[in-house]
Amino acid sequence: METKSAEETHPYFFKPDQNINRRLCTRTVPMQVLSLGMSRTGTASMKAALHILGYNDVYHGTDVYSNIQDCDMWMDALRAKYFGKGKPFGRAEFDKLLGHCAAITDGPANCFGPELIEAYPDAKVVLVKRDFEAWFKSFDAIIEGAYSKMFRILGYTDPGWMGKVQGVIDLWLPGQFKAATAAECRANARQVYEEHYAEARRITPKGQLLEYRLGDGWEPLCRFLGKKVPDVPFPKINESSMLKRQLDIVAMKTMKRSIRNIGLVFGALAVFGMTIKWLATTYSSKQ
Repeated sequence: METKSAEETHPYFFKPDQNINRRLCTRTVPMQVLSLGMSRTGTASMKAALHILGYNDVYHGTDVYSNIQDCDMWMDALRAKYFGKGKPFGRAEFDKLLGHCAAITDGPANCFGPELIEAYPDAKVVLVKRDFEAWFKSFDAIIEGAYSKMFRILGYTDPGWMGKVQGVIDLWLPGQFKAATAAECRANARQVYEEHYAEARRITPKGQLLEYRLGDGWEPLCRFLGKKVPDVPFPKINESSMLKRQLDIVAMKTMKRSIRNIGLVFGALAVFGMTIKWLATTYSSKQ
């Protein structure tokens, strides 16, 4: 089997940033599907499946990489929800941030199940769940990256890109998992996982919830959404290998940007130093 290039598997890292200020946007398509399963429960596969079924766009956590300004609104939403700072997000705010989307999946959107269900009461809710142990083994890679010293340092050296992504992560995991460290995040994972699903079941209107397991295929999803079963296999994206490659790409891109930023700083300092030296020499020659 031919191995696909990074640009083919992760195109959002290589395209120019869309540079869209979502605060100025409005809803352009109705929100129809809220896939609220925890991250690493097949969210990439669900995004692909919903695209095949005609839902455009489907917001996934990786979407921030193609429009980094999204991070600013996600940080506002997370601060309000978990830390009581700022106005909690409701229909008006989500219509701006997610107004171009007919569906959502993955984090940080899946943190806002109650808010999204209240904002879009007619949307269907899909809840994808894995056995906890299998999920935790997969999700632990996110915990490792989220609390990585390397990415925190790169967030400082590349504030305009990695700094914003890290800003979302620094609010998301500590907020949702009530954890200041990776160890605390792991310790709280089971309780957070179970409570996330219990809450979604409790608040979703009757008849609007589908509990879906990886491997169930098209039939239950299409029946629930009122869609014809496609003539293609259900997407199966290996999220573990996807995340590893994604982290490698993020690290390389951020390092390149950091080197450029550091070079600009040293270049500016050199120009400043030469200017001071020139001014001092000029002033001295006039004495």
